[in-house]
Amino acid sequence: MISIIVSIKIKPGYRDAFVESLLDDAKGSVGNEPGCFRFDVLQDDDNPNLIYLYEVYENQAALDKHRTMPHFTKWRETVNDWFDGEPERKSVTTVFPTDNGWRKQKPHLLDE
Repeated sequence: MISIIVSIKIKPGYRDAFVESLLDDAKGSVGNEPGCFRFDVLQDDDNPNLIYLYEVYENQAALDKHRTMPHFTKWRETVNDWFDGEPERKSVTTVFPTDNGWRKQKPHLLDE
């Protein structure tokens, strides 16, 4: 498994449009990418312009494929000028569940 946590600061005034575009990418990731097991979008409780992503991919090839998908490239092009600095990416290792314990998110849960 490849797991990443990304911290994204958004310029003031762009948060709602940024998140709307990001949700399209998140839903496309778990709905259309067999190697994407999780794509969580989290908002900081103290700063609504700070977003965290938690993503889990089957392997490096799945993560590389994600970055070529139309929903990802559309998102990056749309929000490119709305970043307040560069996103910070951290690679992490999942301890639980183990690699054998991951299951793909259910598409019917994407709108809940």
